[in-house]
Amino acid sequence: MATKIRVHTSNKQAVRFKRKRRIRAKVEGTVERPRLSVFRSNKNLYAQLVDDTKGHTLVSASTLDEEVKGGSSIGGAKTLGMMLAKRALAKKISQIVFDRSGYLYHGRIKALADAAREGGLKF
Repeated sequence: MATKIRVHTSNKQAVRFKRKRRIRAKVEGTVERPRLSVFRSNKNLYAQLVDDTKGHTLVSASTLDEEVKGGSSIGGAKTLGMMLAKRALAKKISQIVFDRSGYLYHGRIKALADAAREGGLKF
């Protein structure tokens, strides 16, 4: 996969992008084991299960959904993880691959992953 070098406004973004490229070189989602991709902004969290072979999103959820209370806090991340697991199990998806998108595995990202595991997803 050829990647283009992107210009970022801060060194922090550049470091995260380098981590993201390293992770994505090793992690790939399939129909049997889709990739759980996470995006974190200041106000919201977004998560989706992606089949990389076809380039399709199978399941998605975000803190913008009405069912999620707590916004971008750790509580909101836990609710989001449980909701995503419920939607995935409804589509008969139980095995996934976790893609943290270059974010460090703590705080909201860890809370989302732990809640998805509690909800029944295996990764």
